[in-house]
Amino acid sequence: MKILLHISYLGTNYCGYQIQKNAITVQQVLCEAAERVFGVRCDVTGCSRTDSGVHANDFCAAVSEQGKSGLVTSIPTNKIPLAFTAVLPTDVSVWGAEEVDDGFHPRYDVKYKEYVYMIYNRAVPSPFLADRSWHYPRALDDDTVARMNEAAQRFVGTHDFASYMAAGSDIKETVRTVRAAEVYREGDTVIFKVSADGFLYNMVRIFTGTLIAVAEGKLSPEDIDAVTDAKDRRLAGITAPAKGLYLNRVVYN
Repeated sequence: MKILLHISYLGTNYCGYQIQKNAITVQQVLCEAAERVFGVRCDVTGCSRTDSGVHANDFCAAVSEQGKSGLVTSIPTNKIPLAFTAVLPTDVSVWGAEEVDDGFHPRYDVKYKEYVYMIYNRAVPSPFLADRSWHYPRALDDDTVARMNEAAQRFVGTHDFASYMAAGSDIKETVRTVRAAEVYREGDTVIFKVSADGFLYNMVRIFTGTLIAVAEGKLSPEDIDAVTDAKDRRLAGITAPAKGLYLNRVVYN
């Protein structure tokens, strides 16, 4: 068996999830913690490669003994999160664990992922949200948020999303299916939530920048279809900062 971990982390101090040679990453921290918890060197395979500064509410990663397809442990599954709590830094938390088959893959077996992007919309920034949201001081009133939501609906469906992929990305297949997308306000925060069967590099951040272009009157909601059809990164909005992005949920087949 493998152990599937449910993880939350604040990405501020990490250069993304994937292990790198000269920078600390979430995967590195989890591998070191897993070795201490299980007493063997472990492979910790994540569901996604989040970028530097991106956060997660429910990131999933499968643990197996290094070089093997599974993991043997005497620790009861419900006690594994407590064991990780004792050895992880405070900005990474394992809050759930479950047994899965040896053949399970946390990335390739995903049905869809859901991301949220947090825009802190007040004239004055919040010191508590400085690294956890994009501070956007220009007022986004109810009508503007409604236009942003209307534009977000046009992302839904199966499309070639090349217009919303970072320039220079080497991804060849750019067709994805967006299941749902919405923009709404909670207090001083405007939230963009989107789920899809997969995402291109910086896709959610470019979606967000495009929605801000709608808010600023540079694009209309009706323009989104043409931007998508053009498959031209230059026509979409800016790439929103990483600090406002959260992997919110992962759903498996």
